[in-house]
Amino acid sequence: MPKHAAKRPSRTRALSTRGAIVVGTFTAATCAAVTGTAHAAGAPASAPSTAPQTAPGTAAKTSTTAAPTYTVKCGDTLIGISRSQKVTAGWRAIARENHITSPYIIHPHEVLRLPTGSHPASSSTTTAAPAAATTSTAGSAAYTDDLDGWIKHSLAIMGQDGIPGSYDGIYRNIMRESSGNPNAINLWDSNAAAGHPSIGLLQVIQPTFDAYHVAGTSTNIYDPVANITAACNYAYHVYGSIDNVNGPY
Repeated sequence: MPKHAAKRPSRTRALSTRGAIVVGTFTAATCAAVTGTAHAAGAPASAPSTAPQTAPGTAAKTSTTAAPTYTVKCGDTLIGISRSQKVTAGWRAIARENHITSPYIIHPHEVLRLPTGSHPASSSTTTAAPAAATTSTAGSAAYTDDLDGWIKHSLAIMGQDGIPGSYDGIYRNIMRESSGNPNAINLWDSNAAAGHPSIGLLQVIQPTFDAYHVAGTSTNIYDPVANITAACNYAYHVYGSIDNVNGPY
């Protein structure tokens, strides 16, 4: 775990868990269809009109094409959405379009407007996945909601941001730090005594998570992908790579 205090004792950690759920609501703006009624000038009595007649009360409607949108699913990131929806201007364009600023928080079921030029994979509007869905999508790959999926998802984000690290290096450190429990929290070592307990899969303390958080991932330290990615970013800057970490860090 990232440390700024004395080396932790080698005795087995006492871990407790607590859940952290990010909830939020978003009311999508609706676009009213443009409608209008065409009124033709009456033809002179001596010259019957040959133009097609419209039944009384019938309105001629002009259809409009709604801007593409995307409904956020659990586990989504702005980076992943930009890749899956083929947003050529990248995730920052989505953030600008929806007035999302740092720390770039998005919530499940939130409806995001996609920038002009986006090419959604299936349709202009992607509906929310059922609550029981067990996969998240970033780019063309689907990631399972388990340790394997979290590591692979994080590696995809790391690759886009130039953060080095391997699956084996991440997995090895996770097993040592938390045994794969994303809700693990250390309440007894020197970091905890200083008011900053080590949290999550890679046992990151909050100040380190905040300093090395990767834009586009959740700002919730318990979020598996955000926790892994921030810890690997920290390890990159301090040790060169998470692969070089073989003990408390």
